[in-house]
Amino acid sequence: MPSALPPYAQVLGDGVFAVDTGFHRERFDAAYLLVQSGRAAFIDTGTNHAVPRLLATLDALGLARDDVDWVIPTHVHLDHAGGAGLLMRELPLAQLLVHPRGARHMIDPSALWQGATAVYGAEEMARSYGVLVPVPAARVQTSHDGMRLSVAGRGLRIAETPGHARHHHCIWDETTRGWFTGDTFGLSYREFDTAQGAWLMPTTTPVQFEPDALRGSIHRLLAAQPSCMYLTHFGRVGEVPRLGALLLSLLDSLVAMAQAERHAPARHERLKQGQLELFAASLDAHGCPWGREAIAQLLQMDLELNAQGLAIWLDRG
Repeated sequence: MPSALPPYAQVLGDGVFAVDTGFHRERFDAAYLLVQSGRAAFIDTGTNHAVPRLLATLDALGLARDDVDWVIPTHVHLDHAGGAGLLMRELPLAQLLVHPRGARHMIDPSALWQGATAVYGAEEMARSYGVLVPVPAARVQTSHDGMRLSVAGRGLRIAETPGHARHHHCIWDETTRGWFTGDTFGLSYREFDTAQGAWLMPTTTPVQFEPDALRGSIHRLLAAQPSCMYLTHFGRVGEVPRLGALLLSLLDSLVAMAQAERHAPARHERLKQGQLELFAASLDAHGCPWGREAIAQLLQMDLELNAQGLAIWLDRG
């Protein structure tokens, strides 16, 4: 019998549930559970440490492990897919659907681990992510642009959306007319909500940030005239046209700032400071009462990773 949902799971309606994975801080990283007529799919998984929360949410809804048909990471960055292998061990009938560029990293995560360790360091990897679990190749399917699948007849569609990463796809839910956007539609933290609504910012984390491709992907998502966006960081947002315009504007400003700092001494710190100035000004216009120091503290990890990604993009020329 279904029981009360745990406090980290949120009912979004129409069979969509957001599960706060607890990664980094509360209300930072979400996985989504989509339920239709007793069948289910997970979209993004968080890290290994999130798997007990995902399974507990299934239990609370009265769903068995073999009621899950799909596990669909939007891309294979570890805050989105680090727990996929461990979760798949618990779901005997599920198939993992992943972008073809990311499939090999789910089957053999050693290169993924090494790449992330180069960014975060071995100590942080062990603390935040745990040991990555491979997914048997026979249980991995690769997506393609325009691919259609269903959960108990509920239509989903895959759109290839490079820009944040070349192995990124987004998932369209026909029932709610919403996109599960991974990182393509940016980051929107609930701490920055004001009377004007949600605020969001681009994410340029290493190593495959490509602004032209990202602009194209954002426009593609907006062209579907979605009612909402399901962001991994964090939660469902509406007012999509306003947020899309804000995201594109901030992306352009971020790119211009980075180009101006291409040859600057102490470039990394300049890229972090330039971001903070852009985002603080935007938040001030949004009616956010936070001072710059508080904004910098909340965005500390994002500013660092964005600066790394911008530097890699600049150095590619």
